[in-house]
Amino acid sequence: MNFNNTIPTEKRIERLQYENPWWRTNEVQEIYKKMSRRLYFNLFYPHVKETDIKRAVVLMGPRRVGKTVMMFHTIEQLIKEKINPQKIFFIGIDNPIYMQMGLEDLLILAKDAVQLDSLAGCFVFFDEIQYLKDWERHLKVLVDQYPETKFVVSGSAAAALKLQSSESGAGRFTDFMLPPLTFHEYIHLKGLSNLIQQKEILYSGKKIPYYTTHDHRALNKEFFHYLNFGGYPEVVLSEKIQSDMGRYIKNDIVDKVLLRDLPSLYGIKDVQELNSFFSYLAYNTGNEFSFERLSKDSGIQKETIKKYLEYLEAAFLVKVINKVDDNAKKFKRITSFKVYLTNPSLRTALFSPIEESDQETGNMVETAIFSQWMHRDNMNLKYARWKMGRSEGEVDMVSIDDKLFKPQWCVEIKWSNRYYDKPRELESLLFFCKRNDFKASVVTTIDILGNKTNEEIELTFLPAAVYAYNVGAITLDKKAIW
Repeated sequence: MNFNNTIPTEKRIERLQYENPWWRTNEVQEIYKKMSRRLYFNLFYPHVKETDIKRAVVLMGPRRVGKTVMMFHTIEQLIKEKINPQKIFFIGIDNPIYMQMGLEDLLILAKDAVQLDSLAGCFVFFDEIQYLKDWERHLKVLVDQYPETKFVVSGSAAAALKLQSSESGAGRFTDFMLPPLTFHEYIHLKGLSNLIQQKEILYSGKKIPYYTTHDHRALNKEFFHYLNFGGYPEVVLSEKIQSDMGRYIKNDIVDKVLLRDLPSLYGIKDVQELNSFFSYLAYNTGNEFSFERLSKDSGIQKETIKKYLEYLEAAFLVKVINKVDDNAKKFKRITSFKVYLTNPSLRTALFSPIEESDQETGNMVETAIFSQWMHRDNMNLKYARWKMGRSEGEVDMVSIDDKLFKPQWCVEIKWSNRYYDKPRELESLLFFCKRNDFKASVVTTIDILGNKTNEEIELTFLPAAVYAYNVGAITLDKKAIW
């Protein structure tokens, strides 16, 4: 049976006209105009406007982080810049009315709907591209066949998109990853920039510009709200969704990714087992694991666990951080590693919100800080652990230079003010700094900002919320301070 013949062309054109109201009104829908733009918009938009290089833009990212909204904000901006609204096409691939149609079929249908003679100078947005089988092959053909048309696609199945775009789109696609909200974006989205002020702090003997706050209590309150609810734009702005995070996040994000978003790409057959495994990791975010321990605790074979971790990383749900020793050398065989959620509020969705005094707070703060770094380009983050007499030494975060195979800096993540008064207790950090010729390091606190020198190592103490804010802000500015 030919499904194409069962849906009249005029019905599909009606759908296109509904999806593209600017063809008639010269404006995007009011609902999108009212929504705040994510700060990542300013990084994304130049890729869309870049028409000299013949590449499609592939907007990737986990579910519900605002990819479709960013497309509409892009369309709004194109119209503001006097691009003919009838040369802007938006097509939601997931709509059943387009079933069995290829990308070129849809493109020609949209061209006919607005009666254009040529597709030159058009901007074409395909949303939820993963619903089209072999989408990357179709898209590559369009890029070659219509060199004067700009194609932008988005999709939530990050696993499928990453896998397929990297294999099939070489030289034709520009990948853009939209992460969950950073703490910096969260503050911006909630209109709380009044809590932030720019000052100078002392680091490694130099004064550097840094964002701080005049009200640590208020900023920490927002930081914990961010830990619990802050990864998704809709959740941040809706108390109704916050009151039922389990249903919203678990059903709409976790279950769809784990149960429906193409686990078959990785040969995963038992999706319920995968779901249980993810819940276990989420509960223990920031903990150290070994394949032996995971296998023993879960009853899952080691090779299957490796496959699950690969899928969860590709789906942008977790990040695996490997271990180095006190010389920042990596181990030949991976025996231990840490697993962090890419978005701390996923844990709230699966279990319950945390408070400052909870036992899990340290791991959640660590998870939040790692998650701010995860979408910084070319970052190779590790943690250090080594034998230190009868005990073990550990440093929470170490950045490795891939070219020199040497550590660049290290950070000790604490949710405590204790070490400002007792820096000698940071024995592992001081040892690691001396071992690697570091003259300075950062230690996070609850609300103390200041400097102490111990054993000739300058320690800059920064509130965890302040540090998290700065990592997000600096990432957007694409200027790494350290």
